[in-house]
Amino acid sequence: MFCCLRTVRRLCLEKMLLQCVLQSRTLSGADAINALRPFYFAVHPDFFGQHPKEREVNENSLKRLNGYLENLQKPGFRSLKPTQLTFYVREREPNSSNVQESFSASGFRAVSITLHTRDLLSTVLDILNSCSLSTEHVQSLNVNSQSHKEAKSTVNRPIKWDKTYYSFTGFKDPEEELEQAQRMETTLMWQRSWGIAHRCSQLHSLGRLVQQRPEILKNVKGRTVVFTDRSGMSAAGHIMLGTMDVHHHWTKIFERLPDYYKLQKRLLLLEDRLSQLLGGIQVIYIEELQPLLTLEEYYETLDSFYNRLRDSRLPFHPRSLRGLQMILESDRYAPRLHEYGHFTIPTVCDPATLQWFIFAKAQEARENLKRKEEMMVTEKELIDTSTEKFSLDRLYKEPSVSSAQMIDCCKRLLEESLPYLQGMHLCISHFYSVLQDGDLCIPWNWKN
Repeated sequence: MFCCLRTVRRLCLEKMLLQCVLQSRTLSGADAINALRPFYFAVHPDFFGQHPKEREVNENSLKRLNGYLENLQKPGFRSLKPTQLTFYVREREPNSSNVQESFSASGFRAVSITLHTRDLLSTVLDILNSCSLSTEHVQSLNVNSQSHKEAKSTVNRPIKWDKTYYSFTGFKDPEEELEQAQRMETTLMWQRSWGIAHRCSQLHSLGRLVQQRPEILKNVKGRTVVFTDRSGMSAAGHIMLGTMDVHHHWTKIFERLPDYYKLQKRLLLLEDRLSQLLGGIQVIYIEELQPLLTLEEYYETLDSFYNRLRDSRLPFHPRSLRGLQMILESDRYAPRLHEYGHFTIPTVCDPATLQWFIFAKAQEARENLKRKEEMMVTEKELIDTSTEKFSLDRLYKEPSVSSAQMIDCCKRLLEESLPYLQGMHLCISHFYSVLQDGDLCIPWNWKN
């Protein structure tokens, strides 16, 4: 009996320690999505196609849950009213949880969840615990910017939901599904390096929607569709499908595409007007270097900046700065020149300061742009040479790895004899890890 008491006490202490560690951290929106993957696979409406009642309940509850999570991420929010949600959960084993639950006529467990926390981490833990899902994987997430820079290998990150996913969907060859989808005229992309199982889940949802509403694709041909964390159209003109959203959200996005295309034309005209005010500098948006913005958000940013410049009447000579580029950032207070040759200008930059800075750095910017073009050619040559020498199936880098870093990495790799890389996917990153699909990640400044 005392042995049992000691075991129970040890488990309680471990649970308390885990809670203390987790509560000392914060959670980003992207981390919340990763942490809730087992939950989404257990309750997603696509898995309840033969059970319309349970499907409708889960779909409505997911909409409300997404709204709650979005509000938690908004800056300056004070409090949210408690939200009561019900989900039907597919499960294989009975559980002894004290969560308020019942069973539907179809045999699914109905779980009642009350959302009342004020931060993402507590909300994610409450949801997982309410559905009797493991919270161990939450510990391995990079939950703030500082820990992200010091991130270590994620080889041992639990991936307990993959088998459940395949058993629910019936996919036999997920890689073949991806290859077929990518051969379509419409380009499909993913914002982050999700695994095969996660990507196939999104393709399955999109395929189901197309079967139900084939007419919605008439405005998609020739466009890029990106599976990401939010739905809409991006500042780069890509159609974004939020992985947390359900068919209702995606259908609305497809129906709004004609309006998005009109706004995109207005955006291009606005960029031209800004360029004329700035002596021919091209205003661009670089996805890899800027925050993910919707088309509406980016248009508002440009419009506000244009009105400030127009009223100041800066004396730039027409076309005197053609060939130069600039991006706008709302979280910066001083202009700077990027190593790639483009100007990074704060949206609140004083017009006089802007004029002086551009005039002073114009020549250096042209030199940086020329150097960037030369480095991109060298980088491609080294990637091709490395891929051939080591018989790699694929060699690529993360967006955060610069061309200079990639060049240095490839040059050092070519000095080595690495026969065990044959047939592998090698990703140049900032730390060592193995992705869910087997891609090997090494830091660009790897050590022997």
